[in-house]
Amino acid sequence: MSPRAVLMGPPGAGKTSVGRALAMLVGVALRDTDADVEARAGSSVADIFVELGEPHFRELEHEAVIEALGAHDGILSLGGGAPLHPLTREALSEYREQGGAIVFLDVSLTAVVPRVGLNTTRPLLLGNPRQQWLALMNTRRPVYESLATITVLTDDRQPDDIARQIAKELA
Repeated sequence: MSPRAVLMGPPGAGKTSVGRALAMLVGVALRDTDADVEARAGSSVADIFVELGEPHFRELEHEAVIEALGAHDGILSLGGGAPLHPLTREALSEYREQGGAIVFLDVSLTAVVPRVGLNTTRPLLLGNPRQQWLALMNTRRPVYESLATITVLTDDRQPDDIARQIAKELA
């Protein structure tokens, strides 16, 4: 058993909303690894970052991704930094090599600012969100691009429209 598709991308790309629309469109369940981590830890992602630190969160996230890759057959939405963990990246590469679809939901800074704003529930964007987001993307973009089998720009698009495009490419 493996996911029908894995969605990845930076904060504000629309992983959750597009994931929900895509899952509904293709008739499968959506699983979100951030929600899995929160359920397992009994705490929000933001609280885990503050109380236990990013390295601890990344280990919990890695465990959640590995479990979901082996146990979920619907749409899987990853936290924005999940592919940065070397073992997670390796597992995603294996999933892709076995025919799995990995969708990079890309978004520009101009489009993402109204989506994430000064949202304090996004711990890596505290401080100057624009500058933090650009720094994240400079690090993450090469990883996203190397793993992706499908890339979709989400700027100025509705989740249902993006989901339809992805569903066509998955068919």
